[in-house]
Amino acid sequence: MAATQNSRNDMTEECAECESETAHSVSLQIRTESTKAENAQFSREPYRVSTCLVCGHEAALRMNNA
Repeated sequence: MAATQNSRNDMTEECAECESETAHSVSLQIRTESTKAENAQFSREPYRVSTCLVCGHEAALRMNNA
C-alpha cells in the first residue's frame, strides 16, 4: 500500500470508491471484535483506519495479521 504525505498532513492513497488517488485521514484504532461482553476485554485488536477526504469511504486493516 503506497502512500505519500501532502502539505496538509493527510496521506495520499488510492481510494476504492473514487477509483483514484485522493487525500486520506489515517489513524490507528483499537477495536473490539467480540460481540460477547465477557470476552470483549480479550478481543481488542489494532486497526489502521483510512478515510477518504473526498467521498468519506473508510477502509480498516487489521494490523497484526501475518
